[in-house]
Amino acid sequence: MNASQLETRPLFASPVATRSLHQAEGLNQELAQLILQREAEPYRNPNPTHIPQREVFESNFDMFRWPEPCVQTLRGFMMESIAEVVAQLNGYSAEQMRQFNIHNHTWFHVTRFGGSFVAHNHPMASWSAVYCVTPGEEVADRRDSGVLRFLDHRPGSNMFLDPANARLQVPYNFGHYSMRLAAGQLVIFPSYLVHEVAPFLGKDVRITVASNCWFTQRT
Repeated sequence: MNASQLETRPLFASPVATRSLHQAEGLNQELAQLILQREAEPYRNPNPTHIPQREVFESNFDMFRWPEPCVQTLRGFMMESIAEVVAQLNGYSAEQMRQFNIHNHTWFHVTRFGGSFVAHNHPMASWSAVYCVTPGEEVADRRDSGVLRFLDHRPGSNMFLDPANARLQVPYNFGHYSMRLAAGQLVIFPSYLVHEVAPFLGKDVRITVASNCWFTQRT
């Protein structure tokens, strides 16, 4: 057969970046202590976008305005990481990145036994991120306890299965993707991705900090 070389390329790909903060134990202890102290009405989000659960506390979206050093350290880590993802994927130089303002809404979640978070995305942001302060207790017979799950946004991708597509490899496979977060781990993803948190079945607490970001041109 006289033919050119077969070319395969990913289309409609969605980037998900991860990074771990080294030696985060001390910072996470400070964050957990502060967050649990502020798991109270003055800090609760008064306008939740989901049906509130007793098992999940969601804070206001102004967490990165808190002056405490542990919060500002986390802010630096998360914003610098998000900016790095944006620069890499858009091909921006350091000088070009300096021309942008990065805005954010940032909040914490404290989740106890039975708590979960419904499938959703963030239509008023370009990038979202989740930092794990503590993942909570692992449950041996429920590996999906408290996982962060990204839902496949290609409807009908699994409408017909046979041996020709049942074992497609990354990045061409399909189906939902679950991540059990580790303490100190940061996950960054496009805000359009629909995601959820599976019911947490540990006996302690799961604490995360989430941020939505959008960029504007400096004038």
